[in-house]
Amino acid sequence: MIDNNDKSSLHNRWNMRILGIYFSNGLKRIFGKNSGRVIAIIYLAFCLIFWECRYSIWQPYGYFQNLQKFMTSVLVLILIPSVTFALTFLIGMPFGSIGVSNNLHRIGFVNSAGEAPLLLSKSVDKSNDRVMILKFKTFGIPLSEWTDNQDRIESALNIHIDEMREGDDCRVVIIRCVDGENRLSDFIEWSENMLSKECFEIVLGEGYSGRVSVNISKIPHMLIGGSTGSGKSILLKLVLMQCVKKGAKIYIADFKGGVDFPNVWHKKCCLLTDEETLLKVLIDVTTELKRRKQILRNAAFANIDEYNRNTEKKLQRIIFACDEIAEVLDKTGLTKQQKDEILKIESELSLIARQGRAFGIHLVLATQRPDAGILNGQIRNNIDTRICGRADNVLSQIILDNTDASDKIAKSSQGRFLTNSGKIFQAYWFDENIL
Repeated sequence: MIDNNDKSSLHNRWNMRILGIYFSNGLKRIFGKNSGRVIAIIYLAFCLIFWECRYSIWQPYGYFQNLQKFMTSVLVLILIPSVTFALTFLIGMPFGSIGVSNNLHRIGFVNSAGEAPLLLSKSVDKSNDRVMILKFKTFGIPLSEWTDNQDRIESALNIHIDEMREGDDCRVVIIRCVDGENRLSDFIEWSENMLSKECFEIVLGEGYSGRVSVNISKIPHMLIGGSTGSGKSILLKLVLMQCVKKGAKIYIADFKGGVDFPNVWHKKCCLLTDEETLLKVLIDVTTELKRRKQILRNAAFANIDEYNRNTEKKLQRIIFACDEIAEVLDKTGLTKQQKDEILKIESELSLIARQGRAFGIHLVLATQRPDAGILNGQIRNNIDTRICGRADNVLSQIILDNTDASDKIAKSSQGRFLTNSGKIFQAYWFDENIL
């Protein structure tokens, strides 16, 4: 424990460190750019001229001319370094930094010595002028505490945080954010010009800092969760629609007889409505996976993208999707024979989850049932992209490994989602009848 005397001593040292940090920051800013170096040279020349002309400014006279000259020289010697230090300090101190520290103090976001993080720099993202980049000296507050207190930090600083990460070392945290007055629209309609031109980049919606997307050629599998009415099915169909337009072959497991998917989907995709057909198709898909493995090995290519770039006969990406994976994998009340069938389906899905990325075979699974036993660990641990809409604590924990979706998405929200990387976005709505 740190007593009051120790805290006072640490606080005084902290104030001295602030002076040193901002002075050092100012030097980096000045000499980090050519324009700053030119200004520094001009300022140095001005100081030299000021020194040479010091007696012209304060002309000594009378019997104490020598003393007056000495005092003038001393005064100038004190004035020049003081002004230089003050200007460098101000250049190194971001506008509003004192207010930021005070606001963090007010919510108790401090270390054990009562020191709040220090704003080192504040800049606009070059790729998106809506986004601010805030760089903080943490003073011993780890990144995990920043993420745990994200809501409080957003409220204190009036910002929406898009991303928090460590800087060059663990004593620096960098925040990407937008002004708190910006808000997400409750409804954003899809248009064809939103379709990404990048190979199998799937656009999901609009976040605080702009468009949110995932490239399934790099992050191959997706798990979407959300309670009834959260917009989970619309997001799933948005993903599949883009996969259709990018030329993928799509299988959709729907044990409600395909009623959730209008006829247009039956024309564009293969609907699987019973366990027997599903297992047969999954066996065919994993057989194709093994065939592609041999093709790529013989052609000496590491993945499907390299193969398709260098050969005339292209391999088509394959997507297996399910609007409610619990309907497929739930073993409750089944006979031993039926359970064995489900285990076979799980085995095929596990193989795709483990090995599908390199060979262009992907899983897009959705669920609204908060049952951790539905999706086994081997499948779940190989799904890197996880997205959760409106949910209770249990479902949020299953999808994201935390309760953030329950805490950060309003109970009345539709189409609002949170990714496992912490990005909140409003999913695009599209008319599936004109797929």
